[in-house]
Amino acid sequence: MATYKYHVLICGGTGCRASQSNKIIDNFKRLLKENGLEKEVQVVETGCFGFCEKGPIVKILPDNTFYIEVKPEDVEEIINEHVIKGRKVQRLLYVDPKTSEHKADSKHMGFYKKQLRIALRNAGFINPENIDEYIARDGYKALATVLEQNDPQATIDIIKKSGLRGRGGGGFPTGLKWEIASKNAADQKYMICNADEGDPGAFMDRSILEGDPHSVIEAMAIGGFCIGATKGLIYIRAEYPLAIERLKVAIGQAREYGLLGKNIFESGFDFDIDIRYGAGAFVCGEETALIHSMEGFRGEPTFKPPFPAQEGYLKKPSNVNNVETFANIPVIINKGWEWFSSIGTEKSKGTKVFALAGQINNVGLIEVPMGITLREVIYEIGGGIKNGKKFKAVQTGGPSGGCLTEKFLDTPIDYDNLLAAGSMMGSGGMIIMDETSCMVSVAKFYLEFTVEESCGKCTPCRIGNKRLYETLEKITNGNGTLEDLDLLRNLSTVIKDTALCGLGQTSPNPVLSTIDNFYDEYLAHVVDKKCPAGQCKALKRYVIDPDNCIGCTACARACPVGAIKGEKKLPHEITQSLCIKCGTCYEKCKFNAIKIQ
Repeated sequence: MATYKYHVLICGGTGCRASQSNKIIDNFKRLLKENGLEKEVQVVETGCFGFCEKGPIVKILPDNTFYIEVKPEDVEEIINEHVIKGRKVQRLLYVDPKTSEHKADSKHMGFYKKQLRIALRNAGFINPENIDEYIARDGYKALATVLEQNDPQATIDIIKKSGLRGRGGGGFPTGLKWEIASKNAADQKYMICNADEGDPGAFMDRSILEGDPHSVIEAMAIGGFCIGATKGLIYIRAEYPLAIERLKVAIGQAREYGLLGKNIFESGFDFDIDIRYGAGAFVCGEETALIHSMEGFRGEPTFKPPFPAQEGYLKKPSNVNNVETFANIPVIINKGWEWFSSIGTEKSKGTKVFALAGQINNVGLIEVPMGITLREVIYEIGGGIKNGKKFKAVQTGGPSGGCLTEKFLDTPIDYDNLLAAGSMMGSGGMIIMDETSCMVSVAKFYLEFTVEESCGKCTPCRIGNKRLYETLEKITNGNGTLEDLDLLRNLSTVIKDTALCGLGQTSPNPVLSTIDNFYDEYLAHVVDKKCPAGQCKALKRYVIDPDNCIGCTACARACPVGAIKGEKKLPHEITQSLCIKCGTCYEKCKFNAIKIQ
């Protein structure tokens, strides 16, 4: 085996690829060869490091130097300075915003300090397309242990004792789910991985598959052994081409090594995995809709019981877990249920992966112990709100969750606490909003998404959510009434109580949580016909402050409809009946003379 002086790890996740990480890799390989260093320096394309805000990222081992926002043209300097001369390139190091210090080691960055990476343990450390690197980090050791012990119930008991709950949003105990499936006798069973991640702003499962696909393959084989399944299916949306590509490579390598297929580890256990593609329907994240889609039918949910564990894919007992849930399984087997159970809270064990997005300084992918507070996530890991603005709300749980205000910042993050606060864990999307966000518009955005993604099977979701959206649109257009606020509450309650599946039952959550926490904002829209955040176009009113206007005419010249009049060097005025509220005048004014009311 070759020995290298340096290992250059380069993020090859979707986000960094979009920022030319492929070209960075090519430049490293080319320039190292030109300098005769290709046998001293290994270049490794990894999965996501998580710190997406600062990508593309290049990490150099063994000194653990962490370079951020690297461009293809920076490669030559990194090789000349770091690889050849042993000097760090200071301008590419992370600068702590509080101390202005350069941080060369990611361990000293606020973004990573409070993280505990279990599901993401290999992302950013190994080449996801090299099975040997996965094996070097205890890969497939858990599968070997389980097959050697040859006791499915004992393994199920380990998962039950660990306290692992489904990371797809429902939070059902994973071990119990496996046990139910194991007790249903059939000539064929299926172990299914739900990789249909559809929440706006969520990219947890995609990143795991891009960075560590073997962890999911190994876990599915373990689960298949436990429930008596010889067939695994991964349902993944076709919108994830990189994750699909790496899954295919990983499955092929596992087959080649005898880790999938017939008589795995000479144990007599047969298990193989196929991929099924989804068209991107959000409702197919619900397990019965997912199963119907895999069968070639319309992706619609059905009443339960029977549950998939009783009658699932092709009417056979099937177990469905999502990507993140599976990614935890091998570690639990290797390190023991006691270790995993010691992390987190009493009823929510382990860690949770979140995708931080929105108006936050450190956009990215994080994994934190259950029980950490929202304040720690937003201000210590996330680095606070962008541009020094004030925090307003955080949306957890995607379209199914709710918007939590400042009073909930010290709430420990776990399944029960988020539900009690009026939101939910969901699959792990976490969108942060600042003072410029209109909460009525936020609720409308999520309702629009839900209406678009509803399968239409049940009336409460198909019609009820459409009416909720229309009412919110009426309010944001300045035509709302106080009666509309009562309608929103009542209709939301009815939909929650009567919708067929989880999509419909949770779709009113953004409406109810924003009404509960931002009722004054709804009143402003309805009574005062104003949007306090200045985001609702129909309620905007641009006016010119005569004290600040110097009559430069920049706004008048930019106005596309000629709504601004005035003499040069004298204050101008906006004719409200002509104004189309495009905001061009506001953007062009350099003297802070144009105000939004």
